[in-house]
Amino acid sequence: MGRTFKKQPAVVSGPEKEAENFEFLPEDFTLRGNTDSTRIDKNFASQDYWTEVRHRFFINKGAVISLVLVILIGVLAAFGPMMTDYSYSEQKLTEKNFAPRIPGLEDIGIFNGDELLRTTTGTKLINGYEDKNLTDVYYWFGSDTLGRDIWTRVWEGTRISLGIALCAAIIDMIIGMSYGLISGYFGGRVDSIMCRIAEIINGIPRLVIVTLLMLVLPRGFITIVFALMITEWIGMSRLARAEMLKLKEREFVLASRTLGAGDFLIIFKEILPNIIGQIITQLMFCIPTAIFTEAFLSFVGLGIPVPMCSLGSLISDAFNSFTTHPYQIVPPIVVLAVLMLCFNMLADGLREAFDPKLKEM
Repeated sequence: MGRTFKKQPAVVSGPEKEAENFEFLPEDFTLRGNTDSTRIDKNFASQDYWTEVRHRFFINKGAVISLVLVILIGVLAAFGPMMTDYSYSEQKLTEKNFAPRIPGLEDIGIFNGDELLRTTTGTKLINGYEDKNLTDVYYWFGSDTLGRDIWTRVWEGTRISLGIALCAAIIDMIIGMSYGLISGYFGGRVDSIMCRIAEIINGIPRLVIVTLLMLVLPRGFITIVFALMITEWIGMSRLARAEMLKLKEREFVLASRTLGAGDFLIIFKEILPNIIGQIITQLMFCIPTAIFTEAFLSFVGLGIPVPMCSLGSLISDAFNSFTTHPYQIVPPIVVLAVLMLCFNMLADGLREAFDPKLKEM
């Protein structure tokens, strides 16, 4: 038979005995919500995903400056043509090739309408405003070879270029995102067929597609958007497919499938919210590509028809008089370059904000 041991009571003495007789008073405690005595480290406080993304984005100075410049150009594109009394198609042949003249700045000797004209015999300083006694006429960016206000036409062209780029990018995002998610989710034969179709479309040169479209469709806004829509969605579909292949075997997807969720419910409700950051980043990269493509098409004469204008058509028109009146080509080139640079820097900032590990690579 086993032996039974009786537990002896512990003998408490010294400091432990004093602790048993210690009595806590209400004033010994402080409420946790008392901000005067408690200090919470905000860097380690619990934050949701989008709050962290916003914080990482706004500490990126380059991305913030790019966002401000994009907003500024967007505001000027919306309201710039209304800031003068000229329209984008109004021609005044008596006031053609006037150099920039801005009220207030002309008093300090800059942007006062003076132009250094280079001729075969040398250089000559001319001022069209003074020569024709037009003291109350101002062209902030100057006038072109047909007497049209370059300020109004630049912001009107920026409005059209941005409109084409945004429409094309959003449509491409919807098509490419849906195509890539469906292809990656079902896999197998479906994925193989859809990938081959995407490769065939991507193999056709964009300029060939646009040229063929011009034979059956009138030149204009809709035609360019349609041409960009046909080919630009390939990059978005590849991104969506890659993310789908990475996420479709995760536990939350298996749980949704076990609970009876349908395929399209899993695709667009369970998986899509988890890749929305990558989709937004890719969208930001698509916008400058669309802007440049539209400018190139307009430059070679396949874009917006006259008298409408875009940044590409403005550069094309001013290119013919670049050697004699270089100020006419500077505003559209600067706006186009700033837009493309800012959108690319904005996309880089968003990519680092959504996935900070990329910054370490």
